Amino acid sequence: MKKETKAVKRRLRSSYFVSIISISLLLFIVGLMGLLILNARKLSEYVKENIGFSVILEEDIKEVDIIRIQKSLDATDYVKSTRYITKEKAASELEEMLGEDFISFLGYNPLLPSIEVNLYAAYANPDSILIIENDIQEFSHVQEVYYQKSLVHLVNENVRKISMFLVVFSFLLFLVSISVINNTIRLSVYARRFIINTMQLVGATNAFIRKPFLLKSAVHGLYAAIFANILMLGVIYMAQKEFSELFGFQDIHTIGLLLLSIIILGIVINWLSTFFAVSRFLSLKTDELYY
Repeated sequence: MKKETKAVKRRLRSSYFVSIISISLLLFIVGLMGLLILNARKLSEYVKENIGFSVILEEDIKEVDIIRIQKSLDATDYVKSTRYITKEKAASELEEMLGEDFISFLGYNPLLPSIEVNLYAAYANPDSILIIENDIQEFSHVQEVYYQKSLVHLVNENVRKISMFLVVFSFLLFLVSISVINNTIRLSVYARRFIINTMQLVGATNAFIRKPFLLKSAVHGLYAAIFANILMLGVIYMAQKEFSELFGFQDIHTIGLLLLSIIILGIVINWLSTFFAVSRFLSLKTDELYY
């Protein structure tokens, strides 16, 4: 009997451990999706703000006019940054891109001085850029405003599609995770269905029978959530270290809220799944426990 009791306890501990690890991994996946959603805006802003356009200036423009135009652009609400490119700098960049000295071939430098402009993400869409283009062309000594219209449209369209996909995929993943966690807990309770029946036979009330199961499930949910949060912190640290420009994890309150949500989610899902699983076996007759 002692050996059998030890074997049963060993199997229970093993099932508890497997259940906690399984639930923690599912919570970790849900947390990752939450992390992506929280940083989806940061990612879209990063992409949009790297779409720039060139303000082509007249060849004989004076330096004082260049400074005036650049300062005027920097003072606007829609410009994030500007960079003045001289004729020589433009030629050097193009030569590096082409891999050959085109000036020697042509005999002169055909490029014009320009100002590279990067917009804030809120203004990096086709309609806003068209209005901004018209405003900039009214500046004196500005010859042309050049940007790839098709690229701007494509980026905005893809950002919208990716954001929608992330929301839908996260919702489906959340439902799948709840289902898997629920089935894992039901299997765990199923292994102790005869204990539940024995307690019923000796006159224990349903609330008395549920209580230890619910307490243990809440504790297991807490353990699983803590383990999932440790994995999440590792991912956040690595992402911040390798991709600091793409991911913004400086907001401690947002990260704390996400980790707290994982803990609450782990406890609540475990508790509810255990409640319904135990209730199901409480309503079964003794003969039905064998099927």
